[in-house]
Amino acid sequence: MQDKQATPPAKSNSANSRWILFVVIAMCAAPMIFSYLTYYVIKPQGRTNYGDLLDPRAYPIPELGTTSLDGKPVALTDFKGKWIMLQINGSDCQKPCADKLYYMRQLRLAQGKEMDRIERVWLITDKEPLQTVLMREFEGTHMLRVDPAKLAAWLPVDSGTSAADHYYMIDPLGNLMMRFPKDPDANKIKKDLSKLLRASRVG
Repeated sequence: MQDKQATPPAKSNSANSRWILFVVIAMCAAPMIFSYLTYYVIKPQGRTNYGDLLDPRAYPIPELGTTSLDGKPVALTDFKGKWIMLQINGSDCQKPCADKLYYMRQLRLAQGKEMDRIERVWLITDKEPLQTVLMREFEGTHMLRVDPAKLAAWLPVDSGTSAADHYYMIDPLGNLMMRFPKDPDANKIKKDLSKLLRASRVG
């Protein structure tokens, strides 16, 4: 009597399918994972940063209750997928504040074809009206009102400074990852931004 050929177990086919799916997902995710590791984990000798690198795992964007100037809810997480250059000031935007708005605009423009990967955000820590001239001059900057207490609980500052003294960078995954010093050198910030955009294809 001829033996019947054994039928392979169904679970073997299922395991193979799961393995193939895993390989496909890994291949798709590899470029993003590699670029992220390149910037945050792998630190080649001789590479220097002007801004202070922050651990992005420690500073995900919290619920800040931010709103547009007309009171509509707009969260920083709405800009996920882009690099966010962030500044903080009250509505009484004197020269240091206006200078920061100007340099944010110029630093973005200086990135050339990569500039669309960057969004500019000004978090305003009070409810007073803004100057119309200022709003027109820096059109394209997202101007959002924020609860200063919630903001202070999130943003790290240098000793002897306030959040208003710094620029901050948020990565496309929604994590705070870099802080620039008080009275910064714009050319050095430009170099850091260029390195960030080259090192990561995320955003």
